[in-house]
Amino acid sequence: MLMIFDCDGVLVDSEPIAARVLSQYMSDLGHAICDADNHDRFAGLRLDAVRAILENENGELLPEDFEVEIRRRDFIAFETQLQPIPGVVAAISSIYARRCVASSGSEKKIHNSLRLTGLSELFGDNVFSAQDPRVTNGKPAPDLFLLAARDMGVKANECIVIEDSVPGVRAGKSAGMCVFGFYGGGHCSPTHANSLLAAGADKVFNDMVQLPKLTMSKI
Repeated sequence: MLMIFDCDGVLVDSEPIAARVLSQYMSDLGHAICDADNHDRFAGLRLDAVRAILENENGELLPEDFEVEIRRRDFIAFETQLQPIPGVVAAISSIYARRCVASSGSEKKIHNSLRLTGLSELFGDNVFSAQDPRVTNGKPAPDLFLLAARDMGVKANECIVIEDSVPGVRAGKSAGMCVFGFYGGGHCSPTHANSLLAAGADKVFNDMVQLPKLTMSKI
């Protein structure tokens, strides 16, 4: 059994921070968008997909350094604001299964987030990024999760994906994996559980203390 964890919104409570960063960036360009709207539309997506959506909506091209600048601002904000999801260390430590991280963020961003929140030792080098050139399509395509399973030497039907976003849930199901939808992050609205279920999540939960029991039911 392999457990594949998304990073943002599952391991670290980064989504509210990232939403604020993007809102401020767009405001600097004269486009007002709210933090909650950012999460609802962009959670789980690569920055190139976010760029395409925003350019289409605003009818103009974003600055060439959009992705670089967003990553730079995220790094600065994370240094002082990033926290792990409550209970995640105890939950993961009590589950005796192989594990890895698979996220839309860059590998550098993932490792930095794990370092800042004391989670690095739980995963070591078992980190996979949708920015890897072997990942042709980001979430909701299954490419990233299939890459993680292949490199870890585990069949897709022997994987459990932990995701907080609709694109992530869809990616996991498209890969033929079991998916648990997590809606306990600081960005999640009261209706987010329903959105995850509608996307195909096998189970949903909002407290990491529930994860070991959910996992045992699938092993």
